[in-house]
Amino acid sequence: MAFQFTWPRELNRLQSEMDQLFGRGNGSLTRPQAYPAINVLEDDDNLYVEAEIPGMELDQFELFVNAENQLTLQGERKQPNGGTTARHREERVFGRFSRMIALPSLVDGDATTAEYVAGVLKITLPKKPEAKPRRIEVAAG
Repeated sequence: MAFQFTWPRELNRLQSEMDQLFGRGNGSLTRPQAYPAINVLEDDDNLYVEAEIPGMELDQFELFVNAENQLTLQGERKQPNGGTTARHREERVFGRFSRMIALPSLVDGDATTAEYVAGVLKITLPKKPEAKPRRIEVAAG
């Protein structure tokens, strides 16, 4: 009987076995983890974006909101010690990054605020009036 290779299931199985062998978490070749990890939340008045970027200084990243209603977070996370030490295990991500998020509601980019606390960037994007829900009075007929 010939060996059948089913793509990508066999690659994912191989990745899982390698992760177990080297003591890493459950990984997948088909779904790489994006950096930084981002949450997007919404209420009636605002969108909220939270990005985990621990160990960075304010001058190491930038935020942009463009006319196409997209938020971009970009920057560079520098490796400590200049990258000259011997590394036995490396799970943290270093280098340049850029995340573009298509926002689910129209926002006012000029009124957007951001705060960086304990390694988490918290962005508040006020919705434009036309994106907010409106209560409609219904008249009796």
